[in-house]
Formats: sequence, C-alpha cells, structure tokens
Amino acid sequence: MFVWLYWIITLTIATYASVYVIKKMPENGFTVLTAFYVVYLVASQVLATRIIVFDLGFYSFYAPAAVFIYPFIAQVVDMINEVYGERRTHISIFIAFATQVLFVLFIGMVSNLSPAPFFELEAAWKSLFGLSIRITIASWVSFMVCSNLDAWIFASLKKRFFEKEKNFKHDTMINPYIWLRSSVSDIVNLTLDSLIFVFIAFYGVMPVLPLVIGQLISKNVIGFLDNPWFVLYKKMLEK
Repeated sequence: MFVWLYWIITLTIATYASVYVIKKMPENGFTVLTAFYVVYLVASQVLATRIIVFDLGFYSFYAPAAVFIYPFIAQVVDMINEVYGERRTHISIFIAFATQVLFVLFIGMVSNLSPAPFFELEAAWKSLFGLSIRITIASWVSFMVCSNLDAWIFASLKKRFFEKEKNFKHDTMINPYIWLRSSVSDIVNLTLDSLIFVFIAFYGVMPVLPLVIGQLISKNVIGFLDNPWFVLYKKMLEK
C-alpha cells in the first residue's frame, strides 16, 4: 500500500514542479524536464537490479522493481513533447542517452579499482552494479528505439487531432484526444521496450516468454495509471 502512496506523491510533485517552472521560469522549463528525465533513467537502472513480486490482486508475477519508474520515463517524454515539440524532445532523448552511457562508463571505471581490504561489501557491490555487455546493449537499443518512436507517435497524433482537441468544449480532464496521444504513445513505447530489451538481453539464456509477459503487464498497467497526471499537467498549463 505504501509503495502506491509514494508513487502518487512523487508523480504529483514532479507534475506540479514541472508546470510551475514552465509557467514561472519558462527559460528553464526544458532543462528541468530533461533533468527529471535523466533522474528517472538513472533510478530505473539501479532499481532494475531488484526483482519484486508484482501483485495485481487477481494475479501475481515477478518483474524488476524499475517497472514503477519506466512509465515515468514515457510520461516525461510526453511532457517535453507537449510544450517544446518533437524536435526538442529528440534532443532531450539524446542528452539523456549520453548520460546513461557516462553512467555505465563510470561504473566500469570504478569496478576496475581495487577495493580496500576492510571493504566487506565488494561481492554485493559487484553483484548490484556488474552490468553485462549484453544487458547494457539491450538497454541502450530499447531506449533509443522506443523513446524516439514515442516522441514521433505523440507528435503525429497531436497534429492529426489538433482541431478536434481544440474544439472540445468540456473539461480538459475528459478530453479524449489528450488521453489518446498520451495513452497510445506510452503503450507502444512500453510494449516495444519490453520485447526488445528482453529478447536482446536474455534470449537463449533464460525463458523469455515469462519475462516478456511480466514486463508487458506491469509496465502497461502502471503506464495507464499515470495518464491522469499528464492530462492534469495539460490542464494546469492552460490556466
């Protein structure tokens, strides 16, 4: 129960903080959103090392703990795209990718240093941060493909339904065209990410079907649940 409370609080803080900066300090908006993007990515790489029981109430399965963060990553891509457009979203994606390359390189650099004789957690540290080349490549490929595709789909749907969205006379929170572009772009992103990452990282090593199913369900459930925050973000921007 507490994990969902933390999830709601962190997503709400990020949403309100983003809107505040965009409206009050517009020259810093793109930087702040990109910073959130980078934080989510780094957190997901660390949290992915812990496998948890994901309980939907009627069905339980195993998945990396980072499934709670992955939808945030897809969401912030939409938040950047909504305000700054597709071109700058792709720029943000490449900036974030560069930070992930540096993150892995820094881990590799430190891993080659000799631990102090009194450091008793070396095995645990190696286990936690010992990223294999195959998993790293899988992560980078899935990120670049899925994030850029997300940005393109979101921008295309926004352009396609711009007039209908603009002419919608009811509350922004129930505008179907805003929900459509956020939901569809995230579903494609999170689904392809699960498929690409698992097959590249684990095909021939582990049974990939259970891993794919676990990630597909968990990521898309959480991805759907965080859509109201994007619609709220859109509504607050219009005030």
